[in-house]
Amino acid sequence: MTEEISGVIFGVWFLIGAALVFWMQAGFAMVEAGFTRAKNTGNILMKNLMDFCIGTVMFILIGFSLLLGEDMVGLIGKPGFDIFTSYANFDWSNFVFNLVFCATTATIVSGAMAERTKFLSYCVYSAVISGLIYPIEAHWIWGGGWLAQIGFHDFAGSCAIHMVGGVCALIGAKFLGPRIGKFTKDKDDKIIKVNAIPGHNLALGALGCFILWLGWYGFNGAAATSVEQLGSIFVTTTIAPAVATVVCMVFTWVKYGKPDVSMCLNASLAGLVAITAPCDVTDAFGAIVIGAVAGLLVVFGVWLLDYKLHIDDPVGAVAVHFMNGIWGTFATGLFATNSAPGYAIADAGGNELVGLFYGGGFKLLGLQCIGIVSVLAWAAVTITITFLVIKAIFGLRVSEEEEITGLDATEHGLPSAYAGFSIMDVSGDVMDVNENTDLGTDDYAVASDAQKSAAVPVVSSVGMTPSTGIHKVVIIAKLSRYDKLRKAMNELGVTGMTVTQVMGCGIQKGSGEKYRGAELDATLLPKIKVEVVVSKIPVETVIETAKKTLYTGHIGDGKIFVYDVAKVVKVRTGEEDVAALQDVE
Repeated sequence: MTEEISGVIFGVWFLIGAALVFWMQAGFAMVEAGFTRAKNTGNILMKNLMDFCIGTVMFILIGFSLLLGEDMVGLIGKPGFDIFTSYANFDWSNFVFNLVFCATTATIVSGAMAERTKFLSYCVYSAVISGLIYPIEAHWIWGGGWLAQIGFHDFAGSCAIHMVGGVCALIGAKFLGPRIGKFTKDKDDKIIKVNAIPGHNLALGALGCFILWLGWYGFNGAAATSVEQLGSIFVTTTIAPAVATVVCMVFTWVKYGKPDVSMCLNASLAGLVAITAPCDVTDAFGAIVIGAVAGLLVVFGVWLLDYKLHIDDPVGAVAVHFMNGIWGTFATGLFATNSAPGYAIADAGGNELVGLFYGGGFKLLGLQCIGIVSVLAWAAVTITITFLVIKAIFGLRVSEEEEITGLDATEHGLPSAYAGFSIMDVSGDVMDVNENTDLGTDDYAVASDAQKSAAVPVVSSVGMTPSTGIHKVVIIAKLSRYDKLRKAMNELGVTGMTVTQVMGCGIQKGSGEKYRGAELDATLLPKIKVEVVVSKIPVETVIETAKKTLYTGHIGDGKIFVYDVAKVVKVRTGEEDVAALQDVE
């Protein structure tokens, strides 16, 4: 009776775990949307939705039977349509459970190929991954195939899901090429600089990270067969990402001067990916080491792709899933210990295998390496063929004009995913500080008239028309100078002004800030526009005060425009011209 109750409980938990893994699709969508630009948000949401929906269709048609059908020579499951022909005896729970894992594999690819992939092409290769690539290699590992028979261990998918999705992402990003503006080239077409393209909403990215972490307890724990094993899996699944994130925070703080937010979010996911294969067979010490390495490996992976391979991966999918998928699978051969509850790794002869660091020698490690190489080869070859065929028939990449406009508008006819909000892309071609932008002194009293005029030029239309003695002064300045400018105007007697926050394109002295290890330069910078109208206060005094307040000794300190005003009317009282200005100066 007790065993029967236990079986029912774990059967229900199995399906709850599947639901948690399905909920991870929302996490992937939020991470990818947050780490990319607003003009592509609708496209990204659509892709993450269709990953699951297309995956479901393909899994019904062929994927499920290839994965869990009757084993054929250890390579594939026997194709069949039991879901239609024998529904009363169908394995419903296993179908749903394996379906949600399948969808995860396909969605990993989306992030690395974001912002420049044709939607049709995406749908096609997502279908191939869900219907062919994933089910066959997953059969080797979980469906009774040849890797399962020799003792290879991947409990929840570091290899079968994350490494496979990661290598598909790597090859896809290489086929596509980088986003416009990601790399700066010299006249010989040699890359000389990596440009950061910040995500438009890190709050969404962080939400996605937490959703994924929550879902991972189902991802790793759903297949547990006892309360003790489930508890141990929850412990290792918590320790590894936490340690990975702390290590990443410390490392980026030391290397870049400040802890990198987006990289730490990636590190949490990297730790989760790395612990996925050994979550049921390692202990707390193993989880700590696995997580620590993952936290460093994700930073190395982003750097390697940016600075050495010159492959543009907007969300870090390759560093998170591919590199840490390999690491987690390899680490199983190092840290597997039979002290873990429910330990059951054995070779083809039934002999128990443990990790190298727990006295098991190199046998399990060797089997893990065989699995990594064979699955990697299968996935790399099949996805390369897939991309070549898609490229020849449909093309993979959108046009330059479509990419610049944004895929929301060009692929889906969606003006914006943020209707009602003003969205501005603050990335693009970079205007660099050079030897001609520093004017030599930041002291206004010492600066020459030429230096003052270069830093804060004045454009005046005064005198071009008959003057009323009333002038409008428009000042464009850095946001950081607003408070000083406001106080200076108040001291002159100006008590009324119109202030607007705007974005300006110009030169800003670099401060060496980093985003994911790349120097962060922004062409569009936050500015303020201050408008004042004066009559009694001499306009020359207003101009000189503004110049003195804004001057820092660099081109781009600000600009002042002066206009003659033909008429001023105060609506409340009907007063006109000078009389209308008496309460604002």
